[in-house]
Amino acid sequence: MRILLFFLLSIASASAQILSPIQKSHPQMDDKRLALIDSTMNEYVAKGWLAGAGTLIVKDNAVVYYKGHGYSDLANKKPMPADAIYRIMSQTKAITSFGIMQLFEQGLLRLDQPVADFIPEYENQTVLKDFNPADSSYTTEPAKRKITIRDLLTHRSGIDYAAIGSDKMKAIYAKAGIPSGLGNFNSQLLDKMKALGRLPLVHQPGEKFTYGLNTDLLGCLIEVISGKTLEVYFNTQIFEPLGMKDTYFTVPLEKAARMPKVYTEDANKQIIPWAPTFRNLDPNYPLFPKEYFSGGAGLSSTAFDYAIFLQMLLNGGVYNGKQLLGRRTVEVMLSPQYDITNTEKDLFSLGFSLTSKKSSYLGMRSEGSFSWGGYYGTTYWADPKEKLIVLIMTQHSPNSHGDLSQKIENIIYGSLKK
Repeated sequence: MRILLFFLLSIASASAQILSPIQKSHPQMDDKRLALIDSTMNEYVAKGWLAGAGTLIVKDNAVVYYKGHGYSDLANKKPMPADAIYRIMSQTKAITSFGIMQLFEQGLLRLDQPVADFIPEYENQTVLKDFNPADSSYTTEPAKRKITIRDLLTHRSGIDYAAIGSDKMKAIYAKAGIPSGLGNFNSQLLDKMKALGRLPLVHQPGEKFTYGLNTDLLGCLIEVISGKTLEVYFNTQIFEPLGMKDTYFTVPLEKAARMPKVYTEDANKQIIPWAPTFRNLDPNYPLFPKEYFSGGAGLSSTAFDYAIFLQMLLNGGVYNGKQLLGRRTVEVMLSPQYDITNTEKDLFSLGFSLTSKKSSYLGMRSEGSFSWGGYYGTTYWADPKEKLIVLIMTQHSPNSHGDLSQKIENIIYGSLKK
């Protein structure tokens, strides 16, 4: 597949600019067509399919759409602000992966280096063979090789997810006290990642894609290698240089009012508040002081802050004159490592899902677009060919009307002019 990274050659002009939260018209986008986003969002809110959402669009390093729709607090009819602070959950993963690539570029690690070089508990790993659901007992066989940092970046290590993974591994992890990284957790990250290394993998390293605690382990590696907590590392090496002023593991109390309520649905698909005990995940966790920093799911942020991070990647690792990652390193990070599914529709890079050539023919995104999302209903993508960034942010999971983001995507691409 030929990834469209040559569009990053516009670095010199783009990096000199700073994103402004002020929405402006763009000569290559049709404002009347973009206005369909308003009517679509308002329809979903009016029909009771969605409490509220935020949408941000960046084209050619300029904000062309930045609005909140519906309500951040449905019961009190509090409007959704454009600058709402969302629990971005798995959108944390891209930032953690970026931190790993910074350390890689500094010569502090190799992508194909064994994790065991830094955390010895990953030295002699095993793979699950037989599992007894009655008591969570199991048998294992030796792993054919050690898991590597590249395995973690591409979710091919064989590490599964606690709480949301396969039933057998959820049971094994629960018995061993391995957290999912979702919500507030005050144990030490290194202690839990050491314990994870002593447990079996769900399959042989490199065998296939399994979405799991790989990025939490990457966050732990950042702490071990840098000697800083992940919170301090992100603040000093990523957020402060980029000017990301609203991205946190622990949201300051003075900004708590900007956090939308979290919603789910009842058996009749009616919107209801996410209760503090639902799925053992208190939605107020961003406000709790914490010591355990989940590189896979721990951050809260605004659409605007996250757009800055994505714009820096489109700029080839530079933003506001500051080079956070080399151009070639960004190209490697955004290059396909393998097909993510057996259908060969999508690909996966070192931290992102990638739109393949085949997938670009089936949908609107250009080949080489990179994307992911978060558990509570946030999603994003960046399209290097169109120099386009989009974030659609909700706090609603699961959502039976999950076609909203696809409709918004179609509207956005339909608004592009020649």
